[in-house]
Amino acid sequence: MGRPAQPSPTGGSSGAASRHPGPGRRWRAAGAVAGIVALLLVAAAIVLASDASDGDGRGATSPIADLDAELAVARSVDDAVPAARTRAFDGDRALRLVRLQVAAGPRPAGSEALSRVRRRLVARLPRARAERVAGHPGLVNVVGRIPGRRPAVVLAAHYDTQLDPPGFVGANDSAAGTAVVLEVARALDRIDRAERRTARRKGRAAPRRREVRFVLLDGEELPPAGDPARFAEQGLRGSRAYAERHHRSLGSVVVADYVAGRGLRLPREPGSDPGLWRRVRAAADRAGVGAVFAGEGRTAIVDDHLPFLWRGVPAVTLIDWDHPVKNTAADRIDRLSLRAIDATGEALVEWVRRERRRR
Repeated sequence: MGRPAQPSPTGGSSGAASRHPGPGRRWRAAGAVAGIVALLLVAAAIVLASDASDGDGRGATSPIADLDAELAVARSVDDAVPAARTRAFDGDRALRLVRLQVAAGPRPAGSEALSRVRRRLVARLPRARAERVAGHPGLVNVVGRIPGRRPAVVLAAHYDTQLDPPGFVGANDSAAGTAVVLEVARALDRIDRAERRTARRKGRAAPRRREVRFVLLDGEELPPAGDPARFAEQGLRGSRAYAERHHRSLGSVVVADYVAGRGLRLPREPGSDPGLWRRVRAAADRAGVGAVFAGEGRTAIVDDHLPFLWRGVPAVTLIDWDHPVKNTAADRIDRLSLRAIDATGEALVEWVRRERRRR
C-alpha cells in the first residue's frame, strides 16, 4: 500500500420429515433432489471453467460476470496513457494475472487465501522458491531468478492486501504490481533463453549478464492492530527481512506498487534513488512511454524500497499516489487500464535488459 512518510525512530524516512414419505411427498422430494443436483452441476461447471483458464482464476467472492465486466472496462482505450512502441510485454496477460488474484478476495498476510494464491504465483515464476520472512511466522516471500553475475538486479512487488476496509481486494495495490513482476519475468526469461540458444548455435559463450531476481514480498501491509503512524516499523515486513538478508548481493531494486491505474502517472517518488530513477526513466523513453514517468512527486512514500535504501542499495518505488481509489474497496479491476499496465511492463522489461549489462 505505502504511506506518506513520517519521521521514523529507525532513523530512515517512513513516509477475511418422515423417513417414508407418501407418493406426493416422494415427488416433491425427487424434485428437490433434482434441483440440488442441478445446482451442484452448475457449481462444478464454474469451478472447471475457472481452473481451465490461464491466469484467469475466479473465486466465490468475485462472481464471473463481475470479473468479466470489470476486465472489459480495463481493456477499453485509455487515451491519457501513450501506447508503447515496444512489444516485449503482454499487457492483457498481465491483466488476467490481476484477475487471478482479485478472484481470491481479500488476501492479507498469513491468510489461507494468500497461501492459495501464492501457490499459483510460484508456478509462474522462473526458478521460483519460497523464502520465509524471518521473525514473522506464516509470512513467505517468493523469489524467482534468471541466473547471472552479481550484484543482482531486483524487480519486486508486495502480494498481500490490507485488512481494511472490509472487502478490499487490491487490484492496483498490489495485484497489478505482482502481475507486472510475473509477466516481466516471463518475457525476460524467454529473451534470456533465446540469447543462450543463439550463442550455443554460433559456438560462443553465453553473454555474461547480471542475475535478475523477481521478488514477491509478503507482509507489506500492517498486521492486525497495526498503527498507521508506525508503518515503517510494523509494515514492510517482507522487504525488511529480504534487505537484511541479501543486501550485499544486490545492485539495484525497483518496486512496482500502484502501476496500472487508468490515466497512470509515475513521477519520481522523492525518496527514490535519483541515479536509478534516471535509468528507469530512460528505459521508459525508449519504450515510448516516457510521458508516464515524467516529473517529480510531491509526497515521500513509505514503501518497500526503503529497507533497501537504508542498507545502501539504490532503490526506486513506482507508485501513482494520485490513484483516485487508493486504500478503498473500489480498488478493483475496472479502475485499471490495459494501456497503463502495458506501459509499466514495457518500461521495466527495457530497464532490466539494459541494467543487466551494467558493469
